[in-house]
Amino acid sequence: MCGIAGIFDLRQATSAEDLRQTASRMGDSLRHRGPDAGDVWADAEAGIALAHRRLAIIDLSPAGAQPMHGADGNYVIVYNGEIYNFPELAAELRAEGRVIAGGSDTAVLLAAVAAWGLDKTLQKINGMFAFALWDRRARKLALVRDRLGIKPLYWAEANGKILFGSELRALTRHPDCPRDIDRQSLTHYFRAGNVPAPRSIFTGVHKLAPAHYLIIEPGRAPALTRYWDLQGLGLHGVTNSMSFGEASDALYDLLKDSVRGQMLADVPLGALLSGGIDSSTVAALMQAQSARPIRTFSIGFESRDFDEAPAAKKIAAHLGTAHTEAYVTEADARAVIPRLPHIYDEPFADSSQIPTYLVSKIAREHVTVALSGDGGDEGFLGYNRYRAMARMENWPMAARQHLAGLCAAIPAETMNRLGTMLPARMRIPQLGDKLVKFAALGGGDAAAAYRHLVSWWQEPETVVAGGEPVTLALARPAPADPVCAMQLWDMLGYLHDDVLTKVDRASMDVALEVRVPLLDHRIIEFALTLPRSYKLQGGVTKRILREIAYRHIPRALLERPKSGFGVPLAAWLRGPLKSWAADMLVPEMLVRAGLNPAPIREAWESHLAGRGNHHHRLWTALMFLSWRETYGI
Repeated sequence: MCGIAGIFDLRQATSAEDLRQTASRMGDSLRHRGPDAGDVWADAEAGIALAHRRLAIIDLSPAGAQPMHGADGNYVIVYNGEIYNFPELAAELRAEGRVIAGGSDTAVLLAAVAAWGLDKTLQKINGMFAFALWDRRARKLALVRDRLGIKPLYWAEANGKILFGSELRALTRHPDCPRDIDRQSLTHYFRAGNVPAPRSIFTGVHKLAPAHYLIIEPGRAPALTRYWDLQGLGLHGVTNSMSFGEASDALYDLLKDSVRGQMLADVPLGALLSGGIDSSTVAALMQAQSARPIRTFSIGFESRDFDEAPAAKKIAAHLGTAHTEAYVTEADARAVIPRLPHIYDEPFADSSQIPTYLVSKIAREHVTVALSGDGGDEGFLGYNRYRAMARMENWPMAARQHLAGLCAAIPAETMNRLGTMLPARMRIPQLGDKLVKFAALGGGDAAAAYRHLVSWWQEPETVVAGGEPVTLALARPAPADPVCAMQLWDMLGYLHDDVLTKVDRASMDVALEVRVPLLDHRIIEFALTLPRSYKLQGGVTKRILREIAYRHIPRALLERPKSGFGVPLAAWLRGPLKSWAADMLVPEMLVRAGLNPAPIREAWESHLAGRGNHHHRLWTALMFLSWRETYGI
């Protein structure tokens, strides 16, 4: 795992010295992603400079350093990620008589492109990646991002130059990088808590979309190509005729192969274990294929609604892992908050960014690579919204609307308190918040319900001064099944814009490589062919994944309410964070930031008075204000 950056001056008007120095500054801004080494390669005659920061994982020798040249002398690459099937590809290439310059997956990738071309190579490789590939003979630059958007890549065209990098900060080290806030992107941010691809917070700066590559050459407009069609896969519907048992066996084999491939590393490796179905399945398959106890890591909080550490500890004990458990105090968690704008580099408001960073930091003290369970909810219908929609989809509209009204009638904070008073076996963490979301399913179609559920501000244009209405772009056509439609929309947006962004930035800030075996594209392709009942039936989410987990872990250790991975932010904003938030949310500061004070102040006062639970909406404002202050905008 690494950081990449670079410049392509299409007019070849930049001196060799300026190219190298500017690219070096861009690369150095990503030192946290690659603390082991860094270098720059430049060709001033062609106007190209590539910078790389290395986190050495495979082939730790100098032969694995980047920027890397292919054995044919034509291609030069800077690459961030891992190709998990590179040993098989290397054998295939050598059988064809191809020379591979070194033992890294990067060297295999270069040899593959030289042998098969970019398109065929992208169909054959299995991994997470973002890379820039320079073709010296054709003088063409290719920017490429992996199928699911696990690894990030930003790019911009400014004053005849193409700038690119793993994070926005790298581009801003170039004097020509745009730094004007895109008001429409900001409005999108207040809707969803992130800036969705292909947008960025700055006008003219883009995120390369997952499963796409961009070809740039002088005299032609940048050409964008999609090489894997997730939407098309989702629209095919059920094409698998296997029985549930046969499908479970097939998935089990796929999962074992994915985990085994992602355990390949020349550095210490472990797993992030929350105690949920997803991370427990990954840890179990790791341990089943390891000759010694694997390392697992979890964190705990004082609040029982957010503390998954006891469950993780029991599962680790059952599996026989070498488990590290750390309880972090409220002060530990709150100490991270001032660093969040720097870590995330763009406005980002998923508050589970805090525990994600903390568990990454703890894991990095012991290992360089960690596997996680991210992607299980999207692939196997694990979110509560899927279950709620499945329960309500066949109800008469009048009954749905009546229930929605009842759910919305009682303040969420009141229901949250009532939920904590229930007997332990019936306790539902954040009951009120769940009922508010449930109420959103009471009327309208799946698209309207989905937009409501994933929007922190239902009318974000009222928050941004001069903001125009924006709607959350949802892929069309979508499956007729409303649950499968929601699943596809999550995979095409929320997964990479929120979940994977959160994990990438938190882990890479401490130079920890996090791998996600449940997002092996073969597993996603297989999951999309299965009947919905194999994943969600009778209120049981991730049914087929549970069956696989039960092969290694007793059902009693896994069956408990889904609590998520968060912090008690609502309570903190009324308590230890109240003063900090109050200082940030003064009307004058909101106006200077280009925001309308009225809706934000109303939410703040309502939250403090306990009339509603508005912590998510307030967090979007606080994270934007903090980011703006950090960037000096």
